[in-house]
Amino acid sequence: MEDIFRALADPSRRALLDRLFAAGGQTLGQLAAGLPMTRQAVAKHLAILESANLVSVHWQGREKLHYLNPVPIGEIVKRWVGKFEDARIEALTDLKRKAETKEKRRA
Repeated sequence: MEDIFRALADPSRRALLDRLFAAGGQTLGQLAAGLPMTRQAVAKHLAILESANLVSVHWQGREKLHYLNPVPIGEIVKRWVGKFEDARIEALTDLKRKAETKEKRRA
């Protein structure tokens, strides 16, 4: 997971992931178009994203197409966000239960 966090730490790599989320199957040239960095810099960022398993590639003839792999991000959500969500849902359930019990006592 360390590789994933390291890859996500850079805003340029997050921008590339956003582009792949919007439209998968992009070539290096398509991803580099309009970005304030060289094609070589985009290639280096993509290599880091690939090594973190955040981007998968598929060769179509001579074109290398890049796709977002959401699985590692889902694992982060389950491990780091999910446990906080569980506590929040439990707190809301307890609050609802207490409010309903209080309301029944008044009636």
